[in-house]
Amino acid sequence: MTEQISKKKTEANRKNALKSTGPKDTSLTRLNALKHGILSKELILEGEDEKALQQLGKRLRTELAPQTELENIFVDRIVSSTWRLRRAIQVERDYIQAECDDCKHDDWHGTQRSRNEIWNLVVGRELGQSTTWLNLLRYETTLEKQIYKALHELMRLQSARQGEKPLVPIAIDVDISKD
Repeated sequence: MTEQISKKKTEANRKNALKSTGPKDTSLTRLNALKHGILSKELILEGEDEKALQQLGKRLRTELAPQTELENIFVDRIVSSTWRLRRAIQVERDYIQAECDDCKHDDWHGTQRSRNEIWNLVVGRELGQSTTWLNLLRYETTLEKQIYKALHELMRLQSARQGEKPLVPIAIDVDISKD
């Protein structure tokens, strides 16, 4: 009898699975997990200026002068990473402003804190212990690395195309230890 119930249950599960196909219109759900948009698959988010992105792309294309499809891909990468870096910086600015606004008044005494007191509180208490802050810094660092890497590879391709010896990747060791 257990075998019979298992077959029925398996068949019922199969029928139910056919009904559970997920969202029909992903345009409605594609931004569900969006918080700050730095890692969004969408390059332009609601409220952002698409014309400003196009102008950025145009200026960078003029300056970087890609000639081949692969060079264009690297310029696209530079444009998208630069746009996301600007977004990350805006999110960081908004985050710091919100933290400063929260610290403007001394909750115990009801007095307004000085600018230095606010900044010391925000940096020392809020930003120093905040995973949000650390994540923002990590995103910014990652985006900067993406820009530099794409720019370096673009320059290597352009050098090779022009018959020059391609640039060698540069690695610098920095020693910050005290003697």
